[in-house]
Amino acid sequence: MSYGRKLRAVVAGGGVGGLAAGLALARAGWEVRVFERASAIGEIGAGLQLGPNGWRALDALGVAERVEVEAFEPEAIEMRRGASGRVMARVPLGAAARRRWGGPYLQVHRADLIAALHDALEAAAPGAVIPGAAAVGYENAGAGAALHLVDGREEEADLVVGADGLRSALRSAMLGPEAPRFTGHVAWRATVPAARLETVPAAAATVWAGRGRHAVTYPLRGGALVNFVGLVQEDWRRESWTEPGDPAALRAAYAGWAPELAAIIDAIDAPWRWALFDRAPLPRWSDGRVVLLGDACHPMLPSLAQGAAQALEDAAALAGRLGARPDDIPAALRAHFKERIARVSRVQREARANLVRFHRDDPVTRFGARLVHRLAPSWFQSRLDWLYAG
Repeated sequence: MSYGRKLRAVVAGGGVGGLAAGLALARAGWEVRVFERASAIGEIGAGLQLGPNGWRALDALGVAERVEVEAFEPEAIEMRRGASGRVMARVPLGAAARRRWGGPYLQVHRADLIAALHDALEAAAPGAVIPGAAAVGYENAGAGAALHLVDGREEEADLVVGADGLRSALRSAMLGPEAPRFTGHVAWRATVPAARLETVPAAAATVWAGRGRHAVTYPLRGGALVNFVGLVQEDWRRESWTEPGDPAALRAAYAGWAPELAAIIDAIDAPWRWALFDRAPLPRWSDGRVVLLGDACHPMLPSLAQGAAQALEDAAALAGRLGARPDDIPAALRAHFKERIARVSRVQREARANLVRFHRDDPVTRFGARLVHRLAPSWFQSRLDWLYAG
């Protein structure tokens, strides 16, 4: 290891996790390059939710203020019965979230988050982001490592970060091919201009729960857009974020549900859908000077809204563990895994459990939720303390 130069990190993947990792390492004093498969940095339009833990990671990266300006801060998380729209439980957010968990709960367009991270990285390390460069593997060699790109190039570095998503080439190279477990569910997603709706939706993150399916709706961009995500039990197994869906099939999946939800679905012209696969926690995230991050090592079902937040946490924790000049990079990466694995594994478990909870539609479950909401409303908040305050 040379002490006469900055250490160099190369990152595979220019999504939320990859850009955050590049930014965190650049702020820690590393020379950084981020290689993204797509020809331009961006995302298909969709929203995501960032709990207070995700906001704290953004704050550590220096982009929280910009994201807050462009995000929507909801008043509450509401669980409603899908068929009737009746509120079964409510968790106050807004000022209550800031007081209890030390930060806001935000709803942000994915493209806005990507742009904030990208611009901050370019300001810290001009020219760091290189589009049109897909990673296919890596190797450890002597006192360094190299990222292999599809065009045959090898990018040498002191550290290689695999933030290349659900179908990570670096994860396969590190741990071999794996067969993910199909959950039996398909997810739909879309955004709708609020101007197309006769009734303005509630300023809340709303879970519409029902037997065998649920949906989540919430405002974006100051209420100008409404985000929709729907999870339905179905045996369709294409794991792609960019598969167009049939609007008529989406409407049929939620036929007979509450009018407020039906109005949002009716306004969707071009939904996207993807099959949901589950993966068990990995035995390790690193190999020598190569480390996995975000969906590449701990993909999560969307039913806890933590995928982006956990990738941001990964990036901040990794840079904090390494610092500007670690004495032993492989040992630091192993310590990073030990620090993070219990938390992200719990998030994965809770996301799976939520999928079951949201798809119950029996009188006992509905009555129990309403009773707790009426007699001990802070109980629902306490159930989230480990996640949002952690």
